[in-house]
Amino acid sequence: MDSGLPVHERIVRLLTEAGVGFRQLHHEPTPTSADAARVRGEPIGSGAKALLLKADDRFRLFVLPGDRRLDSASIKRQLGLDRLRFASKEELFAQTGLAPGAVPPFGHPILPFELTADVTIGQIYTTVAFNAGSATDSIIMSAADWDRVAKPARLPITEAEVRDANPADAKPGP
Repeated sequence: MDSGLPVHERIVRLLTEAGVGFRQLHHEPTPTSADAARVRGEPIGSGAKALLLKADDRFRLFVLPGDRRLDSASIKRQLGLDRLRFASKEELFAQTGLAPGAVPPFGHPILPFELTADVTIGQIYTTVAFNAGSATDSIIMSAADWDRVAKPARLPITEAEVRDANPADAKPGP
């Protein structure tokens, strides 16, 4: 894969060469998973958010559904890590050339990282949707095709997203 090409073009080439169907969408910037789901017209849970983390002394890419959050303690335990943290904006740019929110859910040959995806991706929704090298370009494709092309390791790495409760639903105290 020609690493001189922009990330978006490398993804399109990889998917085309693999013979998988996908849909491209150019849209307004999407800083959150909820924004991305809205402009894509897809459920938030079909979003595949890719997070670059420093795991001990190396960077790794983790992919989780847009409606879930990373369970750092579980990852550390499962992978036998002492330290796990999010890459800083500067580290993210130095490692990928991308801004936060633009990282696609692909390791080699798109990005030079080991790729781990949550076991729930593709279980509830049959599609995945993700930002493809920018906050304004998305790709939507079959979750099974993504799994076949991206070849992630699979681990349970998430927990349910905690949403703010509706104050009207709160029960009065004793």
